[in-house]
Amino acid sequence: MKHAFVLMLTALTMLLWVAAAGAEPPFYKAELVFPLQDQHNHAAGIVECPNGDLLVSWYRGSGERSADDVAVYGARRRKGSQRWCEPFLMADHPGFPDCNTCMMIDRQDRLWLFWPIILDNHWESCLTNYKISSHYTGDGCPRWDRERVMFLKPDDFSKELIADAEKEAANLPEFKSPAGKKLLEEFKQRARSKLYQRLGWQPRCKPTILPSGRILLPLYSDTFSIGIMAVSDDGGASWYASKPLLGVGAIQPTVLRRNDGTLVAYMRENGPKQHIRISQSKDDGIHWGPVGVIELPNPGAGIDGVRLANGHWLLIYNDTTRSRASLAASLSHDEGRTWKWTHLEKHRSGAYHYPAIIQGRDGTIQLVYSYYVRRPAAAGKPGREGQSIKHVAVNEAWIQAGDEK
Repeated sequence: MKHAFVLMLTALTMLLWVAAAGAEPPFYKAELVFPLQDQHNHAAGIVECPNGDLLVSWYRGSGERSADDVAVYGARRRKGSQRWCEPFLMADHPGFPDCNTCMMIDRQDRLWLFWPIILDNHWESCLTNYKISSHYTGDGCPRWDRERVMFLKPDDFSKELIADAEKEAANLPEFKSPAGKKLLEEFKQRARSKLYQRLGWQPRCKPTILPSGRILLPLYSDTFSIGIMAVSDDGGASWYASKPLLGVGAIQPTVLRRNDGTLVAYMRENGPKQHIRISQSKDDGIHWGPVGVIELPNPGAGIDGVRLANGHWLLIYNDTTRSRASLAASLSHDEGRTWKWTHLEKHRSGAYHYPAIIQGRDGTIQLVYSYYVRRPAAAGKPGREGQSIKHVAVNEAWIQAGDEK
């Protein structure tokens, strides 16, 4: 009798999940974009093309900023197909690392690819580049119409940044030592430098196109460990800098918009707080309020978010404080004020991180992320490490069927 009751309760719960997600049963499908390989494959972006194809970008090479062979690659999956095409080269400046990627389809149905070129093998030296294509639905690499460097000239933010850094350092014992004090002074010197204020901004999360047509491209600086928005009010013909999101340790923003027009930026935690950071804008992304924290954990790993067609918000992040071995998807039904559901992928032998997420025209949630595992031993040979980009397609019912918080 007890067993029958449990089965009945489980069935009733599933029916409630299905009803809550618009009478859809949970759906999940996943595959690797390409087989596991020894090279480093990281920082993916994803778009759905107007014809329904999926296009993914990432960088590949023997390392990251220190590896001069790193280049940007892409792959396409045709609408209705179950297979990804062979990867193709999308961007490469020989002798320089080409790193983090993100993409968008603008209101003119043009494809944009954003990525940084690292000048001296340090993140502080990067310059963000972009390419635009009106011809990207054929086989292989898009035919690029234009390629440019994005130069930003933020208003001097040194005074505010130094004040924030001093406030943070006052609460950290490591900055009481002579070595810590020296690091803080070096930080202040860089903060006052026009060169460092204008150099070193790079992308991670996809742009947001506001109802007004304004485009916000989230950028971040490893020089100062803060974020900023590259803003365009003319469809991408020109770009200028917002005020920075001043919370040292808060980087790689992803931006979601509430019904009242408030913009909410969620950020990777790059400091000691171990939780996702947050800031809000009331003027379409030009000025940003104080940077705080939310209840969701973060181990110093990339996040991404999307507003679903029904108004629900979805965040993808590593739900730990120490590793990237667990990836979570959390939903909010109240525009980010609370997070109700989560569904985890956990494997001790791997790392699953740097997600990028969109919702397709048919409502399917499409996400990609860096996928790192240890290959199992076979035929007497020891196991080996391998990397790829993983693609996952799910619906909201699948996420809601996970563990409730």
